[in-house]
Amino acid sequence: MTKTITFAILHFSVAFTITYLLTGSVVIGGAIALIEPAVNTIVFYFHEKVWNSIESRQSLQSSPA
Repeated sequence: MTKTITFAILHFSVAFTITYLLTGSVVIGGAIALIEPAVNTIVFYFHEKVWNSIESRQSLQSSPA
């Protein structure tokens, strides 16, 4: 769990810093740093579902009948 928390802090920090450097706005930097990881988490969930489906199909195709 510690690794997950430190990664979340790192992710937030990078998102905030890059957005702040590009826009000069603390508000926009903070908003992006909060929104982007949330959206990324949702996208990753669906990516995993699709990936698992692909792996399942490949496993079925390669197993002897």
